[in-house]
Amino acid sequence: MKLPGAEIGKQLQVGAGEAKCLGQGTDAIRGSAYIEGPMEVGDDEAFDDETPVATVMIGPDANTDTEEHAKRSLHVKGNVKIEGNDLTSNALNIDGDTNQSGNITAASHTITAKEFVGNVDGCSGRSSGAKPFDMPHPTKEGYRLRHVCIEGPETAVFVRGRVCNGKNVIDLPEYWDGLIDYETLTIQLTAIGSHQDVIVKRISPIERKIYLQCQGGMPVDCFYHIMAERKDIEKLIPEYEGTSPGDYPGDNSKYNIAGYNHG
Repeated sequence: MKLPGAEIGKQLQVGAGEAKCLGQGTDAIRGSAYIEGPMEVGDDEAFDDETPVATVMIGPDANTDTEEHAKRSLHVKGNVKIEGNDLTSNALNIDGDTNQSGNITAASHTITAKEFVGNVDGCSGRSSGAKPFDMPHPTKEGYRLRHVCIEGPETAVFVRGRVCNGKNVIDLPEYWDGLIDYETLTIQLTAIGSHQDVIVKRISPIERKIYLQCQGGMPVDCFYHIMAERKDIEKLIPEYEGTSPGDYPGDNSKYNIAGYNHG
């Protein structure tokens, strides 16, 4: 059936189901509508999948009655809330550039628009610039503090501290047994107070200890910085052939690349 036009005075219902929040019978909200779905709006060729990909699918404007088509498929004036579920890995996926003019609140921390740096370069999966954080200055009123993350070709962890008071042993964290590859350990030592010629005498993964030694048996007093590569994650492949993050030859599910949806 094809109608040149139709006017529904009360409530429109398409398909089975009862939308209780819209009211029923004499209590039905005037101008309300319930559509069981799935439903497609806009260009009928925008979704060429064999099965529906969403309950509501919105494509670009393709109405031939108008000469100029709207540039946006969806424009919302008012607040929006998204409650995710476990049917997909992410509640929201964005393929393309984003423009944020207001503040972003994540858990209990608020990031202002000026603090939100590092534009997302859409499907290329590339975060432009550094990976920063910005916070109120802890000691200077009216100032702010900005740091950026260290980047490197491995997934590494570190521990640091000081050895003194007659000790010559560094105790490693217990959880490192299941976390790091002891063959990748690197150790930097900085003597304090005097030249001690302190060296790493022995590494004992079984004991989770690093034994130090000084010239002439002097007591050790030094800072240490120890790094190691994680073994619970496959080794990072820094360079690979491809045109997008989807071409990465390793396990992409272990990574969250800004602006790219791995599916």
